[in-house]
Amino acid sequence: MGSLADETRWMDATDQASLVREGEVTPAALVEAAIERIEAADGPINAVVHRWFDHARAAADQIPAGAPFVGVPTLVKDLNAHVAGQPIANGNVAMREARFVSAFDSTVVERLRAAGTVLLGRTTSSEFGSLPVTETAAYGATRNPWDPTRTPGGSSGGAAAAVAAGMVPVAHASDGGGSIRIPASCCGLVGLKPSQGRISMGPDRKESGLAVDFAVTRSVRDTAALLDALSGPGVGDDVVAPAPTRPFLDEVGADPGRLRIGLLDHRPDGRPVHDDCAAAVTSAGRLLEQLGHVVEPGFPGAMADAGFTQHFFTLWTVSRAVVIASCGRMVGRPLDEAEVEPVNWAMAALARSSSGADFGQALDAVARFRRAVLAWWADGFDLLLSPTVAAPPLEIGALDAPDEPLLPIIGAGEWTAFTPPFNATGQPAISLPLHWSDDGLPIGVQLVAAYGREDLLLRVAAQLEAAQPWAHRRPPA
Repeated sequence: MGSLADETRWMDATDQASLVREGEVTPAALVEAAIERIEAADGPINAVVHRWFDHARAAADQIPAGAPFVGVPTLVKDLNAHVAGQPIANGNVAMREARFVSAFDSTVVERLRAAGTVLLGRTTSSEFGSLPVTETAAYGATRNPWDPTRTPGGSSGGAAAAVAAGMVPVAHASDGGGSIRIPASCCGLVGLKPSQGRISMGPDRKESGLAVDFAVTRSVRDTAALLDALSGPGVGDDVVAPAPTRPFLDEVGADPGRLRIGLLDHRPDGRPVHDDCAAAVTSAGRLLEQLGHVVEPGFPGAMADAGFTQHFFTLWTVSRAVVIASCGRMVGRPLDEAEVEPVNWAMAALARSSSGADFGQALDAVARFRRAVLAWWADGFDLLLSPTVAAPPLEIGALDAPDEPLLPIIGAGEWTAFTPPFNATGQPAISLPLHWSDDGLPIGVQLVAAYGREDLLLRVAAQLEAAQPWAHRRPPA
């Protein structure tokens, strides 16, 4: 027999919690096993940048009785998720140097604790979550366990790399333009972006923005059970998703019925995607047909509207200006240009040059886009199947452009054409690890449901997982 760190390395969170409930291990033992794995594996990956191991050891003795994820070790993303008494940097140099310490738990953190998980530290994020790669001036590049020359994606790149490398079975993540789904695709994981308003962003963020909180996992059942644990409104929420009729975990293994699924194997504007990504979608479509579903070419025509990209970019630039100002308040002074990565400083400058009317028009345009896209589901489709990203994981440094500060965001948009639309519409979308390239890189596919229909996504995701399992796939040592 190997050590507990080895024996539990590839277990999902459900199985790890079962070991505790059955009295085979203690929460403290699971925590020590995860600490051992982080210390052994993280050096070349660079996923865990704040380590709270002593706090975790103390917390392991105070797990709520009957918690669904009792004793399960996890990590929190270094972006917006406050943990009382611990520093947060949002991937930024000035915040890192100031060592700003949070005075409260964000709602999602409170619920992670209540679910019985033990927080071991923070994972890397791109600065302010702006880019779909995790390479920052503050912490350097986070690398993909499947190929260290490649990105694990972003902005939740550290979370995905840590789970893919077997450090922890689940990790907190967030998604404002694809930041759960993109890393899940790059790292061979399950990445669900819940419906807007499914998980409270309290006490200090808006549910009506583009971003949502959740996690990356190894299994559909972990995704479902964790969604049950984290879902629900908080005080003052401005958007609340409709409550499920039964626990999301009950959807795992449930018959989804015969569904009508639209297949999109190219960019919405008609340009092709990488052959591996097209092959992943084609293969997933065939599998869905074998499972009894009707799969036909089709997607919401509004996704091809070039104007949407510009309006989304307007909202994105304004959010960069807001987060820079917010970080300035936390460190006690305005951040200056040398303390912000060029792409974020440039976007904030664009936002400051825009008017309130420009922002209002962007909000109006995105609202029209949302209605037009959702009409496709109302007209008879159940799901949309697409690539998660337009190419395999990018090489480290692929988006670098030292002399052209906005080029990284333009390159990001080319790679991630399939994820931002559903942040704008608020729909749930999931990336599943159903394909690997000939050179061993994970290639995710995305399924999108109507607003509030995580139940349907989980039924189909579990059906696909049973038909084409991925739990045996592990990155090289």
